[in-house]
Amino acid sequence: MDKQAIRETVWDALEERDIARFPFPPHDRIPNFAGASEAAQRLAETAVWDAAETVKANPDSPQLPVRRAALRAGKTVYMAVPRLRDERCFYELDPDDLDDIEAAPAISNVADHARQVGPEAVGSVDLVVSGSVAVTEDGARIGKGEGYSDLEYAVLRELGLVDGTTPVVTTVHELQIVGGPAGVVDTTVPVDDHDVPMDWIVTPDRTVETATTHTTPTGVDWDALSADRIDEIPVLSSRRPD
Repeated sequence: MDKQAIRETVWDALEERDIARFPFPPHDRIPNFAGASEAAQRLAETAVWDAAETVKANPDSPQLPVRRAALRAGKTVYMAVPRLRDERCFYELDPDDLDDIEAAPAISNVADHARQVGPEAVGSVDLVVSGSVAVTEDGARIGKGEGYSDLEYAVLRELGLVDGTTPVVTTVHELQIVGGPAGVVDTTVPVDDHDVPMDWIVTPDRTVETATTHTTPTGVDWDALSADRIDEIPVLSSRRPD
């Protein structure tokens, strides 16, 4: 199966089995799922979570409980501006500066609460949280297909704000784990050079340390991006190599 076929199978199963949660439908997005809050709580019990002071998190609904938990724990959270549409392409949420920690990390509210900053202002990131459509127990991840999560990581890596030791985690439902005991897909997942592997997978029921052997990108794969794609993303166009 190719990546899109895996996505469609997972999205369909989440909907048909009544596991998907708002927003609906689960298709064409990082799908929200029953048990997302429990997965966030399980993540908050890990050593990599305890060690992190700064978290870069995806803005999608299933990871909202993770973002709230991070702020409650006093961690600074960075979320990407949708589609990296601005040169100042990250929202900075400092819990010491927030009046409403519960509302602030929701994608519909973040612009009203956060400080918008460029990547150079982010500083070192201790933990990266990614949303997934599907993931394997050896750390291969499939997103919704637009590539922004991998680009966000690549920009941070290019600037030395994350490195190969920075843990990358995802929270998902067991159904989303390809080849897992409750997964709806059992197949090989194609992995591209720009794909960021997961070090940890957390579900409502268990925590998986993947010990991934997939290679972590060391920066932006410029050759994989079209000129039009670079031009439409200011943080890339301003850093395009000569």
